[in-house]
Amino acid sequence: MITASPHSRLSPTAPDWRDLWRDAITDAGELLQAVGLGHRADLLPADDAGFALRVPRGFVARMRRNDPNDPLLLQVLPQRAEHDHAEGFTVDAVGDLAARAGQGFLHKYDGRALLIASGSCAVNCRYCFRRHFPYGEEIAAAAQWRDALAHLKADPSIRELILSGGDPLALATHKLAELTRGLAELPHVIRLRIHTRLPVVLPERIDEAFINWLDALPLQKVVVLHANHANEFDAGVDAACARLRGAGVTLLNQSVLLHGINDDVDTLVELSERMFATGVLPYYLHQLDRVQGATHFEVGDGLALELQQALQARLPGYLVPRFVREVAGDAAKRPL
Repeated sequence: MITASPHSRLSPTAPDWRDLWRDAITDAGELLQAVGLGHRADLLPADDAGFALRVPRGFVARMRRNDPNDPLLLQVLPQRAEHDHAEGFTVDAVGDLAARAGQGFLHKYDGRALLIASGSCAVNCRYCFRRHFPYGEEIAAAAQWRDALAHLKADPSIRELILSGGDPLALATHKLAELTRGLAELPHVIRLRIHTRLPVVLPERIDEAFINWLDALPLQKVVVLHANHANEFDAGVDAACARLRGAGVTLLNQSVLLHGINDDVDTLVELSERMFATGVLPYYLHQLDRVQGATHFEVGDGLALELQQALQARLPGYLVPRFVREVAGDAAKRPL
């Protein structure tokens, strides 16, 4: 296990995460130049297919130079294939809009509700199942979370609140605190789950103010990270995870099975081992949500099942993620 102290803090001279956010690369040519591929004009997309490129420079620094097949680069670089259309690929791949119960409030599963807390992400992953989501109309944080809190108050069966997005940690900590102050009046909500990519792509977000807020919460706390490849982890991510664990957070990870990025057993074994070394347990490995623009990432079910069996043979059970697919209208994730 990585030995960073669970109570480790960022240096007082560490850059502010908001400055790093604003300094993200948003141009494909600049991204290729940064990884030594500026001469590869053939890799430049005709356009961004309506989904802007965004990637923090710290994440770019983990990419292999001079490698057009780097697994981190392929997750964020727009591709001409994003214009391909295939049967079954839609703009609302998992039925989010049908599950809408209020502004930015989705209620798909018993006992759990999900808030679209923010429409922003520090990184735009090209396979994102919400790349077409109408965030402008569906942000739960609007008006001090009043609509979301009213729905939670009206349904005492909800025991777990899930913050998603976009990325909920795109919000300032004081905005998250607004929500949790409201939760204090709802004793039936006992658990807060945050789905976020920021501790991986922008670990500076896990700053002192954020940890102080988390530490003080009288709730069970779960943070579900999203990493698809072991190369996404570095010392900064390890330290961010240590700070989260020190605040009493259970750390899980969910990945997406992606063609050309992690669709081989050695890569998946290395990912599980690297996650566990930093105190993160594998949770889900999702079959691709069939969102329009992501056809080139799909891996067939046959190969997925072979990979599942190979992982079971090579890893202890607690390091084997559950292979699942989300199907619109189902009462839970569907195992492969």
